[in-house]
Amino acid sequence: MSLSLLLDMAASGHPDRIALGTRADGVTFERLARDAAGGAAVLRGHDARHVVFVGRNGPCFPQLLFASAIAGIPFVPLNYRLSAGQLQEMIAELDQPLLVADEQYFPPLTEGHRAISVPSFLAESEAAAPLEAAPPDDDDPAVLLFTSGTTARPKAVVLKHEHLIAYILSTVEFGGADPDEASLVAVPPYHIAAVGSALSNLYAGRRVVYLPDFDPEGWLRLVREESVTTAMVVPTMLARVLEVLGDRPADAPALRLISYGGARMPQPVLERALLAFDQAGFCNAYGLTETSSTIALLGPDEHREALAADDEAVRRRLGSVGRPVPGIEVQIRTDDGAVAAAGTSGELWVRGAQVSGEYRGHGSALDADGWLDTRDRGRLDADGYLYVEGRGDDTIIRGGENIAPAEIEDVLLRHPAVKDVAVLGQPDEEWGEKIVAVVVREASADVDAESLRAFVRGRLRGSRTPDEIVWRAELPQTATGKLLRRELRAELSRR
Repeated sequence: MSLSLLLDMAASGHPDRIALGTRADGVTFERLARDAAGGAAVLRGHDARHVVFVGRNGPCFPQLLFASAIAGIPFVPLNYRLSAGQLQEMIAELDQPLLVADEQYFPPLTEGHRAISVPSFLAESEAAAPLEAAPPDDDDPAVLLFTSGTTARPKAVVLKHEHLIAYILSTVEFGGADPDEASLVAVPPYHIAAVGSALSNLYAGRRVVYLPDFDPEGWLRLVREESVTTAMVVPTMLARVLEVLGDRPADAPALRLISYGGARMPQPVLERALLAFDQAGFCNAYGLTETSSTIALLGPDEHREALAADDEAVRRRLGSVGRPVPGIEVQIRTDDGAVAAAGTSGELWVRGAQVSGEYRGHGSALDADGWLDTRDRGRLDADGYLYVEGRGDDTIIRGGENIAPAEIEDVLLRHPAVKDVAVLGQPDEEWGEKIVAVVVREASADVDAESLRAFVRGRLRGSRTPDEIVWRAELPQTATGKLLRRELRAELSRR
């Protein structure tokens, strides 16, 4: 089964609905299917073995995704924010690549490669005779996504048609969206959330509005003007929207659901957002590139129930990523490989039909029974709620005690003078590792290191108190809000 089948189903089920763009001049599902088939003919004409996309959010992204599927060629969206040299290194790993890129990346990126600009591709797709999809093998690669490289050199994750189809069929109801529903997508096209959004919204029959470059004012404007009903954000985007709103509630009467993921959501930011968007439901979608997007969800009712709860165990669920989606199994394993008891922290392992775990040129990371080590640490409570504590490499081991940086970060973010923070471990002769908090102060805030240390000491055990506070103007992050801890570690080690 190919991704192109999802497009065929949507075009047959609701041909005249707007699939992409505004209500005034959007593209229907029927037109999208026709243009994608024309685009497949264009790709075949270039004799490509990989289709590389370097560009911003927009209607070209889903059209190219489905055109590649119809043509039977893997689709490879790359991070356009990287340097030309970094992009060239990634492209060099691919066989017979055809670059489809925004015009601003011509040259130097396209030198030495077959390339076509986004406007030219769209025009040629419209003029070309539609190509009939040849049924691919389920085992064929559909999408290659390079990891963000926050902890190591980026690798290309191989997502096959069977992985992405399994994810959609287990989590999305076909045609389940009402005709007036619209989704605002602001996550960048090289992120797994963008691929998941394109597939899930199409399968549900929901119109998609793209925001090419995120800015909080533009996001709020589109939400109002296009009567957006659902939106997907990463935590840094939501935090910037809240900065613009200040103490005002959001003017978003049509907005029913805000999904967030891609990085850890600070609990103070989430609590503010629940108040600012008090008419909207919230959904925490946790997943990895290697798992074809979401593997666990904390739904809208669970958010509101936790926010209003007097029971501390229920309220703590706001800090969880919810429970596994259908078709996904989750285990927490201790250091000796045993399955951990409820409430015990360990390595998070997942298994299911949507889990790839394969890297181009590096083989599969799955064990003999099909389990993937996510490299995240976490725990499951007695009711099956999953708490992700961060990357295993980020865990601080101080005096033999494992300490999750997120626990300390959430406390520091509640201090009114703290705008952003990252907590890391650094070598220490006495304790093995000491706790260092890298803090970004709010503008004009007046706070000293000892005040922050006392603030943490009054809310957590003494062993969680930062040994050192380091001040920084901003924290290094990827475009999707993932903290680049390796850059901070390198900076601290040079002191």
